[in-house]
Amino acid sequence: MTPAQIKELAGARKAPMPAFVAPQLATLVKEPPRGDVWLHELKFDGYRMLCHLASGNVRFWSRNQKDWSTKFPGIAKAIVSIKATTAIIDGEVVVMDSQGRTSFQKLQQAMGKSGQTNFVFEAFDLIYLDGFHLTRVALDQRKSLLKELIDSADSTSTLRYSDHQEGSGAVFFKKACEFGLEGIVSKRADSHYDSARNRNWLKIKCSKRQEFVIAGYTPSSKGLPGFGSLILGVYDKNKLIYAGRVGTGFSLKMRAELGKKLDSIARRASPFADKPDARGLGEARWTEPKFVAEVEFTEWTSDGSIRHPSFQGLREDKRPSEVRRESE
Repeated sequence: MTPAQIKELAGARKAPMPAFVAPQLATLVKEPPRGDVWLHELKFDGYRMLCHLASGNVRFWSRNQKDWSTKFPGIAKAIVSIKATTAIIDGEVVVMDSQGRTSFQKLQQAMGKSGQTNFVFEAFDLIYLDGFHLTRVALDQRKSLLKELIDSADSTSTLRYSDHQEGSGAVFFKKACEFGLEGIVSKRADSHYDSARNRNWLKIKCSKRQEFVIAGYTPSSKGLPGFGSLILGVYDKNKLIYAGRVGTGFSLKMRAELGKKLDSIARRASPFADKPDARGLGEARWTEPKFVAEVEFTEWTSDGSIRHPSFQGLREDKRPSEVRRESE
């Protein structure tokens, strides 16, 4: 699409390319919304990235504005081939498992390796293109323009357009869960792009999963390296609140490496606002609340802890202060 055609889109505004646009965030709900006004996309299990293209130069920004430009050279090469001079594309960097599903654990493993890695950029929104802000353009038009842009790239498996289904959210969600995916994201087709969390974008998860702040650990009673379990918390009104422990989902190598990281930020006193009323913390080793873990679990208990948790990986793209208990 030419600049003259972009200019004709309702809401398109001519402006210099911004240095950074904070991403729009989705609100967690229990079930998909009804009606044909909603577009339903798969929820990816990866790192959210804002990709900036400017005259052949590609940069990747995390949601909290960390520069990750050097981490994905293969994706950058694919982005350079699209038919645009300047663009800001919203999407997610992922790694696929053997069944074609995005895997955060495999992504974590790949991030620590050197050499060629099969990173994929799933592009799902277009914020800026060739001199025009598109945040006030309706989502369905932004996605149409994005598909045209991704289709213009050289043939590659590294860059993908994230397609959607119009309406029938309940059916789409059921199929996603049956395939073992994390869930879906439902978006109003007529909505603008807002750098905030609102109800124009909704996320529906097949299982409970969210980020937690690591507040310390308990030593292993079985002789495992590093630790036995991580002590978790979430922030509530700027106070760190105890949310339980996680002791599964780690390889031995991961335990040893993470244990060293936690020992380097050890502290004497608990970082929680109030002393946790929970068993098993008598030998707790406390740390500064600097690391964020992604954990899958079955439910919240009445006292605010999680049941049957499993560690999925560290979230380098999230600030500890942003971590809250997600409520439906």
